Amino acid sequence: MKNKVWLITGCSTGFGRELAKYVLQSGYKAAVAARNTDDVNDIVAAYPDTAIAVKLDVTKPDDIKAAVEQTLAKFGQIDVLVNNAGIGYFGAIEESEEAEVRRMFEINFFGLANMINAVLPHMRAKRSGHIVNVASIGGLVGFPAVGFYNATKFAVDGLSESLSKETAHLGIKVTVIAPSGFRTDWAGRSANNSKIVIDDYQDTAHKNKAAIRGYSGAQPGDPVRAARAIVKAVEAEHPPLRLLLGAAALKGARNKLEELKKDFDAWEETTKGADFPVGE
Repeated sequence: MKNKVWLITGCSTGFGRELAKYVLQSGYKAAVAARNTDDVNDIVAAYPDTAIAVKLDVTKPDDIKAAVEQTLAKFGQIDVLVNNAGIGYFGAIEESEEAEVRRMFEINFFGLANMINAVLPHMRAKRSGHIVNVASIGGLVGFPAVGFYNATKFAVDGLSESLSKETAHLGIKVTVIAPSGFRTDWAGRSANNSKIVIDDYQDTAHKNKAAIRGYSGAQPGDPVRAARAIVKAVEAEHPPLRLLLGAAALKGARNKLEELKKDFDAWEETTKGADFPVGE
């Protein structure tokens, strides 16, 4: 099992950095990817025989192709792809700037999808592999002030679920990671604010943005423990499709299940009534 090779994106900070360190400490090989390899050279220097630094901007197809080729040239295989690279963005839906939203989708969703498609031919050929997509509890539950960020992560969740059903028979597993608040740079420098401010959203989007920004650096989630949880899931014989990380993520997901059930049950007859009558 320790012969597995990991390719991890977004390793300069946060989840990616801690995961890369833990994966290597655990005896695996890893391609440690970042837009600026200077940010990860210290990690690679500690494991010269089992780690390489890979320059990777997931919005650039040439970088993606080169990262996969470099990993295969060094290690001969890719067993685990972790799509961790991502950014945040704060703004009510009406306030959000299209250019910023499109940039976020390019990184959080299309970059992730392109990484998957670059690695799948190799995994299909050897009939094994594990794709780990880092989403968010915001990929299951929508929150004010981060609606378009939620949209990117809902997209990741849906893509991952479909992918798992397409590739299970090929021996390729898929896991979506859904963290709540963790002490990373996500709520700090990694998320821009919309420059548009509409006062009518003061008590909803603006209030939640202030709360999230306000506890940056004091979130209950520990990225080191999260890294251990991700490796545990990958090592499991039957890994989960969705892995929630953090008590707040579990609470939010369970509340969402209750809300769904409430609406489904209350509108059951209307729902069924949309079909043609039986026999017609």
